[in-house]
Amino acid sequence: MSIEQPQQQIHPRRRRLGAFKQFVLFNMIGLLNTLVDFIVYSLLVWAGLYVLPAQVISYSAGMANSYMLNSMITFKEATKKESGSKADRSQAVRFIVLNAAVLGVSMLLLYELTEAAGLGPLIAKLLATGVTVVLNFAGSKWWVFRRA
Repeated sequence: MSIEQPQQQIHPRRRRLGAFKQFVLFNMIGLLNTLVDFIVYSLLVWAGLYVLPAQVISYSAGMANSYMLNSMITFKEATKKESGSKADRSQAVRFIVLNAAVLGVSMLLLYELTEAAGLGPLIAKLLATGVTVVLNFAGSKWWVFRRA
């Protein structure tokens, strides 16, 4: 027979502060991911690769960095409880699905901004990144790294 502890209620202000802290950490890591992404993208475009395959490769490099750092730092509480379990594997699958969707959005935006709007590939990348950062944070917080 076990006695269950009552779940502690978190004050709404503290919850908002925690979400803000996560958003700041997510964006700090995101800056590093974006740097990885931009460097790889720039090198590939400079080498003559078309923007869409360059985006897939560069985004994948940033995505790998993102999963590792966000699971260890930003969303470590949710990750810690799931580590080594079947839920941990489903978290990785959710991360891949989210990032595949965000990659699709970024590729659509890149295509539209470069081909239809005539912007240069780096300006288009910057604008697409602004949109996808918000999508990625929301999906990461409320779906990928949600607490069980």
